[in-house]
Amino acid sequence: MAAAPVRIGAVLVGQPAPFGRPGQTSAIVKAPVSGPATVGTGGVEGDRQADLRVHGGPDKAVNHYPFDHYATWRAELGGRDDLLSAPGAFGENLSTTGLTEADVCIGDTWRAGTALLQVSQTRQPCWKLNQRFQLQDMAARVQQTGRTGWYWRVLEPGTVQAGDALTLAERAWPDWPLARLLRVFYVDVLDRDALRELATLPCVPASWRGRAEQRLARGEVEDWGPRLGGGATRL
Repeated sequence: MAAAPVRIGAVLVGQPAPFGRPGQTSAIVKAPVSGPATVGTGGVEGDRQADLRVHGGPDKAVNHYPFDHYATWRAELGGRDDLLSAPGAFGENLSTTGLTEADVCIGDTWRAGTALLQVSQTRQPCWKLNQRFQLQDMAARVQQTGRTGWYWRVLEPGTVQAGDALTLAERAWPDWPLARLLRVFYVDVLDRDALRELATLPCVPASWRGRAEQRLARGEVEDWGPRLGGGATRL
């Protein structure tokens, strides 16, 4: 598992703006920051979220998406150079090359510029990606491929900019790369041993531990339909 430093390719921020249906807003469209950006427990300065019920907060302070995935998406989607030629297509705040969901573990702490970040959870793709890419199943594709990106908590505020190193500081749970977390939640969805272990990890947000506990108690998987596309089918 890679733990060598990588360079931050871009730091991006955005503000809520009209998006999709009339009356709907989103901050999924983000633009690169020129120079240092301050990162605090609430996220990157100058970045906001439109719906604080499901976005933002300490466990979703900074959104990271690997630029490594862009070439694969271009090949699968037939180009889409309009969105996929530069970072920002997935609403990410941090973009890197050389680091994917297979290379980072839940609870990892990494130094980004002068800030200290902790991997808190993978992204749960939602229907806004469908609108962003004009594909009704884009969110489902992101989930099914495991190319979701992830979120950071901010343990120590600081500044970060393109070109800064992203360096592993501590890895407390090496058995839990994000790729495994994604497999438990979206592939082997009722692996009881894995769910029991996951429910005890202190670094996992309470909402994710609760989801694992509910699957154990009920023997069934929560409905993904509303999140992925507004429907009632789990996919």
